[in-house]
Amino acid sequence: MAGATISGLEPGKKRKRKDENPHASKKGRTVAAESPQEVDFQDHVLRLEGKILESRTNYNAIQTLLEYMQKHDEAGDEDVIAAVALCRVFCKLMVGGNLSKPRERSGNEATIVQWLRERMQDYERALLRMLRNENIGRQSTALTVIMRFVKGKASHLNQSDDAVLQEVLLRQLILTLIEEQVAEETRVEFAKSYVGNYRDIRYCTFASLSYVPSLPRVEHLLNRRSGRASHKDPESLVRNTLTILAAIELIPERQEEVDKDFYVGPPSKAKHELYSSAAQKKQAQKAWTALLRQDLGKEQRGNILGLMSHRIAPWFLKVELLMDFLTDSFNLGGSTSLLSLSGLFYLIQHKNLDYPQFYPKLYSLLDSKILHSKHRSRFLRLLDIFLASTHLPAALVASFVKRLARISLFAPPSGIVIVVPWIYNLLKSHPRCTFMIHRNGEVDRIEETWGDPFRQEEPDPMETDALESSLWEIQMLQSHYHPNVATIAKIISEQFTKQAYNLEDFLDHSYGTVSVCGGYGMLEIADRSQMLDAELSKDIKKPPEVEFEIPKKIFMKQDADSASEPSLLVKLWSFD
Repeated sequence: MAGATISGLEPGKKRKRKDENPHASKKGRTVAAESPQEVDFQDHVLRLEGKILESRTNYNAIQTLLEYMQKHDEAGDEDVIAAVALCRVFCKLMVGGNLSKPRERSGNEATIVQWLRERMQDYERALLRMLRNENIGRQSTALTVIMRFVKGKASHLNQSDDAVLQEVLLRQLILTLIEEQVAEETRVEFAKSYVGNYRDIRYCTFASLSYVPSLPRVEHLLNRRSGRASHKDPESLVRNTLTILAAIELIPERQEEVDKDFYVGPPSKAKHELYSSAAQKKQAQKAWTALLRQDLGKEQRGNILGLMSHRIAPWFLKVELLMDFLTDSFNLGGSTSLLSLSGLFYLIQHKNLDYPQFYPKLYSLLDSKILHSKHRSRFLRLLDIFLASTHLPAALVASFVKRLARISLFAPPSGIVIVVPWIYNLLKSHPRCTFMIHRNGEVDRIEETWGDPFRQEEPDPMETDALESSLWEIQMLQSHYHPNVATIAKIISEQFTKQAYNLEDFLDHSYGTVSVCGGYGMLEIADRSQMLDAELSKDIKKPPEVEFEIPKKIFMKQDADSASEPSLLVKLWSFD
């Protein structure tokens, strides 16, 4: 780019000699006589900008500003000042028609226009390089300038309805933003300030990001004009693409809601694809489908599943395309299966997805870890939705009730206070299962032992014989060490006069400070230290029993002169 000056500036006039100052005016005065070291650099740039717009004989000063943009001095802002000045210069040249190329122009004028267009391409490449700068402030400035430049080009240089969609700089910007050199803050700024607010930018973003899975294609689009060679990390491409897509919310469905949501301006054609919600969803479907086909890590898959029901599925015209991704995620087990429940049930309920293994897989998630998981509240909310239908078999519902009652024996108090009201509501909506709370169990007359017919290891919830069992686990919880847990467990033994408990009063609590609003008023379950403080602060009605004489030795024999007898522990065990 160095030395890219133009020799023919005025049609019909003599060209300047090679040794003549390229910034000399007609009167022989120089445009850039002041050096940046002698005057303030910003004033110097403003002088150059004014001279460029004053006469075409000073166009070579554009090359000087481009050279200033190559400076990457962290101590100064020469590149930023030059970039902003050049943005104003090119936008004003576009408004004045100096960058258009009419057929009637002479050969000399066509040469000038061609030279300006080449310098404009150099300017765009310099802006993209600034976007990769390590300084986040420079990245933010470069993003703002690029978007302003895109708007100027689409408004004045190409005034067609597809000006934004055909703008190469915007597509290059989107593909550059997913590179690892660009900071996360810059991607979020682009997503929130532009993609989330403007339909035309959103449409172009979807269309551009649909190329991301084809890494050779991405490399070609990013490097074909810059000539640089680099290797993109597929994992970072997927992660950065997800950052942008996840920030895009639902599009307006009605025509009157979208007329003002354009960055450049609404298209003149009433039936343009930018007005069509179906066209927008089609591009969104392509982008999301391309992302879901990648080799996703556990964290990335979890983030996507968390957005599935409210950020991803509504964009799809054919929601059936999500079936494979959701079923594969559900089959992975663990927390990934838990996160996939919402989207999978959405397809079952609204799109008639046939997945016979849904309830057996859901039943398999009820293990001893589920009530200790950070996703406990979300899982129980979903479980309440999945088992809400009164048309479910009683044997199926009884299996879920019995399994949750069993694992609550090993659960923290904050988990138990959620399970008991949930079981109450389920028994209330499925009366056939209430036999479980009235059955005392049967005694094996041969072995003379009580047996529970519930088969805990059976993976099929229809074959566990839970309906023939009883909820003795809840009766055990009525003797829980924490009195508040014991109190709430007693609601199963009393008359079911309450229609249902509001689970939201019991969810989203932990050991920190658990406030449970139930039929017995306010139950407060604090963490272990708070529990201890609460017990120590109580008024003692009856003094506790303590040993009268404190032995000097516990694990060893007493001294010969001691009158006390050896303890039972010393008699039974030898600690020599």
